[in-house]
Amino acid sequence: MTTQPDYSKIYTHAPEQHPNLILGSFQLLFWTFFRPKAFRNHLKRIDPALDLNLLNPNCLRLKNISLYQLFLQVFFISPSLTYFIILLFLLALDIPIETISYTSLLSVLITTAYGGILGAGILIGSLRTMFVNALIFGMSFGIGLNIIIGISYAMNFNINSRIAGLVLTIPLGLIFGLSTHFPFIDLNDFYEFEEHQDNHKIQQPSKFTSAILTIAIYITPLARIFIVILFTLIVVRFIVIEPQFREALPSIIIGLTVNSSLSILLYPFATIYSLLIYNIDKKHMVNNKLNLLRYHPAFWNEWQHLPFINLNKYILLIAQRNPFEAKAAIEHLLNSRQCWAAQAVQIELDARMLEACEEINNIAEIASRLKVSSESPVNNILNNSQRISEDTKAALQQSSNYNQRLVLKPICEKIEAQIQELNRSDNKYAPRFQPIAIKWHAIISNHIEKLAKETELRQEIDSPYIIGVPLTLQQQIFIGRDDIGTRIEQLLLDRRRPPLLLYGQRRMGKTSLLNNLGKLLPNSIIPMFVDLQGAPSSAKDSTGFLFNLAKQMISSAKRQSALTLPPLTRETLQDDAFTNFDEWLDKVEETLEQNTALLMLDEFEVLDSAINKGRFDEEDILGMLRHLIQHRPKFKVLIAGSHTIEEYQRWASYLINVQVVNVSYLLEHEARQLIENPIEDLTLRYEADAVERILQLTRCHPFLVQLLCSELIALKNEQDPSVRRLATLDDVEAAIPEALNVGSLFFADIQNNQVDATGLEILRFIAAKGEKAIVSKETIALEFQDTDYANAIKLLLQRDLIEELDDDYCFQVELIRRWFKNKP
Repeated sequence: MTTQPDYSKIYTHAPEQHPNLILGSFQLLFWTFFRPKAFRNHLKRIDPALDLNLLNPNCLRLKNISLYQLFLQVFFISPSLTYFIILLFLLALDIPIETISYTSLLSVLITTAYGGILGAGILIGSLRTMFVNALIFGMSFGIGLNIIIGISYAMNFNINSRIAGLVLTIPLGLIFGLSTHFPFIDLNDFYEFEEHQDNHKIQQPSKFTSAILTIAIYITPLARIFIVILFTLIVVRFIVIEPQFREALPSIIIGLTVNSSLSILLYPFATIYSLLIYNIDKKHMVNNKLNLLRYHPAFWNEWQHLPFINLNKYILLIAQRNPFEAKAAIEHLLNSRQCWAAQAVQIELDARMLEACEEINNIAEIASRLKVSSESPVNNILNNSQRISEDTKAALQQSSNYNQRLVLKPICEKIEAQIQELNRSDNKYAPRFQPIAIKWHAIISNHIEKLAKETELRQEIDSPYIIGVPLTLQQQIFIGRDDIGTRIEQLLLDRRRPPLLLYGQRRMGKTSLLNNLGKLLPNSIIPMFVDLQGAPSSAKDSTGFLFNLAKQMISSAKRQSALTLPPLTRETLQDDAFTNFDEWLDKVEETLEQNTALLMLDEFEVLDSAINKGRFDEEDILGMLRHLIQHRPKFKVLIAGSHTIEEYQRWASYLINVQVVNVSYLLEHEARQLIENPIEDLTLRYEADAVERILQLTRCHPFLVQLLCSELIALKNEQDPSVRRLATLDDVEAAIPEALNVGSLFFADIQNNQVDATGLEILRFIAAKGEKAIVSKETIALEFQDTDYANAIKLLLQRDLIEELDDDYCFQVELIRRWFKNKP
């Protein structure tokens, strides 16, 4: 097997310099013209203090040999190479040897003096900001000055004005163009370090060092003034006074804009060269002998902003042959002026990846491979594809054919909407992705039909129970919770407008309730459900948070109440996010008319965690919520979570007088309906004692009822059709072990995330006593006397894991007790 080379070292903005001093100097000159990023990274590789962050207080390591080698190359070897070129040029023009000698001597003296002064400042001050300035401007000034002096003397010997103008392009370009590759320092940079951004105190330079630094720093603006004066004299001498030299003016202008003009002048030649190597690689693709992509101008000319023809096709060609190299090339170009090609290639590769899905399992697994960039022009298309993939995966994880079909049908509807949107879209990539959406729709539709045929053929019982994902509006199985809906409606009518906390343990049905709350509330209340576990809390900044918050509010209002809210774009929020979001809320209130918006924020703990990590500012986000509660009467706020506000004091200080709405077990008649009549056409019947046993084992816990009933149907489907349609007490008992196994994540979350070590031992102690066992307080105190058992008991009661009966404790739910009894 052939070992792949490290392409990150081939396609890089930090290439290694040639070890030879002469060749390395040529390389520095090349980087100055074409690869400024390589120059910067070379500086930082020599000494980490040589970065361009002016607030970096690090000093140079003066014992670093590479530092002196760089100094030698910039101030002596590079100018010497220039002297040699000038000598050859002047000799070719038959300039007297005396003039040539005088010119070279003058150039050496001026350039060496300039480099010496800067070098002294560097060695004494040892501050790398000045060193960066000296390297770049010193090189351009020294080399450019040499050429100007040489050509100025040559002009006195009546050289053709066109030749003179063209030659002047080089020095003026070097000085005015190349020197602007990097930011120059200001004297104030050395005196504003008293308070660093990390509260790091920085020592001020001594008076002697400050004096040297002042001289060295102001060499740069003085040198610029000198160059401007010199340039003015040349213009007056050879263009104003002597009109025959006016033909040189266009060339001088080109020199002043050397970075862009050089790219334009070289573009035709670079294009021909790039097409040549592309066709060579294309011709030899079959035998895989050549690969010239790394030599393409896009990878060594950072200033070229004009697009190279067929660059995207070239990278796609390489991607077919070597995906690793193509990936490295794409990552390199994403940070260059040819990023259009990298973007186009990545879009095409994503399209091909989506297009390659031939089965529903391929669609389900593709989400993990998609990397969606917020700056991509197909961002929305890929996001939709990713969500469809994730929903498909969740559907396939359902234990029954019925539930798979139930979840897959809305996915087909989403794809149909996406196809229509792509058909109307003016996005240039829409025609590329529309056939893919049509193909996905056909794959999922065919799978739904296949599931229906399998169920009919096998005479299986369709299980309507859904475990692991919240219930949506499309699922008939949502039952009950009328009492909670009534309680929320009463609190919403409270003139004090208190914020609400929907509190309940995990898997108690909070998210399912929020998804279906519109069914329980009057039509005048518009539910706006926001899942903080998704895009809002994962955004990188407040702008992203507010954009995703508004996006989910718009989607939920449309889905639950058919109300169309005004749109809000990311660009609108870019400049002043909270002000523009507040103005958008004004428009939302106008759209609401006489209705009331209920903003429901699910999993508020996730947002709290994001604030803790510093992704969002506490005052900005929670202050915005407080302002919305206090000053927008058309908005009501409900947050949902498995923790109380007391456990998150930061929220308590912003959400004053929060009213708690508890979500606990289903009422008994609701649980019976969920067991016996979850949907109209359920073909399974239960014996009375089987229903009673399920109620005893689950205590009407909605998740555990569905878990046990789901495993019960799976068990029945394995039995002979003659006894398949009736569930008995023995069937319920037989389904318990598999239910504990399938629901292990639920039970493990209790053990790992909801109790402390002492609480865990107490649960195991009580569980070992058997079903319906009651343990007295005295027994607990004696058994755990060396621990903080009192606080552990308090937490277990708060989490609804145990209950207090007079002076005794017992498990609330038998299935949970069995898991702790069986778990080592």
